[in-house]
Amino acid sequence: MRRDSTPEFIEALARGLDVLRCFEPGRPAMTLSELATATGLARPTVRRILITLEQLGYVRSSGGEFSLTPRVLDLGMAYIRSQSMWDLAVPHLRKLVEQTGESCSIAQLDGSDIVYVARVAVPKLVTLAVTIGTRFPAPVTSLGKILLASLSPTELDRTLAEASRSGIEPRCRRTRDELDAVLSKVRARGWALTDEELAPGIRSVAAPIRDGEGAVVAAVNVNAHAAETPVETLTERHLPLLLGAASSISADWEAWKAHPMEVLTPARRQD
Repeated sequence: MRRDSTPEFIEALARGLDVLRCFEPGRPAMTLSELATATGLARPTVRRILITLEQLGYVRSSGGEFSLTPRVLDLGMAYIRSQSMWDLAVPHLRKLVEQTGESCSIAQLDGSDIVYVARVAVPKLVTLAVTIGTRFPAPVTSLGKILLASLSPTELDRTLAEASRSGIEPRCRRTRDELDAVLSKVRARGWALTDEELAPGIRSVAAPIRDGEGAVVAAVNVNAHAAETPVETLTERHLPLLLGAASSISADWEAWKAHPMEVLTPARRQD
């Protein structure tokens, strides 16, 4: 029986996906009869699907049983390869915004500035407007502290020697010794806080996004208005949620880097 009455629905494709979904933990290999029972499809139908999947390289047969091949991973990774890394991070930001009720952003380092690469905002009155591409001086932002703390001493010297291109005059200025003490604390606890250092009313907490080797590639934060959100709310309620989101985004980063965008060349026609 068709599960959808629209003429565009391809029932044969749906049945093929049903067969693929039958292979679960604890059932890596199944017989034709087991697959027919699991899908509720007739044995001849399942047999034709398995033959097709085997010829395409998604299934192998041995001793009367069928199992998936690693090529099935390509189906799931197609989604990751089709998008930019920061497109993949946005759902995590949306979830974090729903949990905290605050704006959340991701930034990377560009010279001595941070540059915003992803953001999900809530409508609140803020001192400074932030959009994708906005840059701020790194030392006075929670995102920047995370990114600066990840640098080697040589890299940090070189980075801080570059003039900011943000056009922003920060509210707080630290000596190099003071900044080194702040960054040392960030390294020790694994997260960073800023409290009205960039501009009045802006308060945020940030965490690192790491690649598969543990290197910091970006930072993610929860940003709040100082008049509405105490520091204790940021560090005690929002921070655990932020750390969870950072971990999830890091896992997506690792998967994305393992399967980078591919340049596909159209197949040559065979005349």
